[in-house]
Amino acid sequence: MLAKFSIIPLGQGTHLSKQIAQIINIINESGLDYQLTSMGTIVEGNWKEIMDLIEKCHKHAFSFADRVYTTIAIDDFKGRTSRLKRKVESVEKILGKDVNK
Repeated sequence: MLAKFSIIPLGQGTHLSKQIAQIINIINESGLDYQLTSMGTIVEGNWKEIMDLIEKCHKHAFSFADRVYTTIAIDDFKGRTSRLKRKVESVEKILGKDVNK
C-alpha cells in the first residue's frame, strides 16, 4: 500500500521546514520506505504500519501547534509491493530515461 500524507501545524507561519524535519525524522525511524516531496510524503507499507506512523506524526505536530491539518491519500493494490520505486521507473522507462543514474 502507498499512502501520501501531508501534515500542517497551523498558526506557525509560512516557513515550516524545522517542524517538517522533525516529522521526517519520525518517518525515517519507522523503517518504512518513503519519498519526501514538496507537497507531502509518500510511504509504503501495510495498513497498520502506515496508519500507526501517520498517527504518530500527527500527534507529534501538536508539540508545536494547537491545531494540525492532515491529509491522506491511499493507493492500495492487492498483492503488489515495491511500488514506491517501480511506479516511477515504469514511467521513466517509457520516457526513455536511464533510471539507474
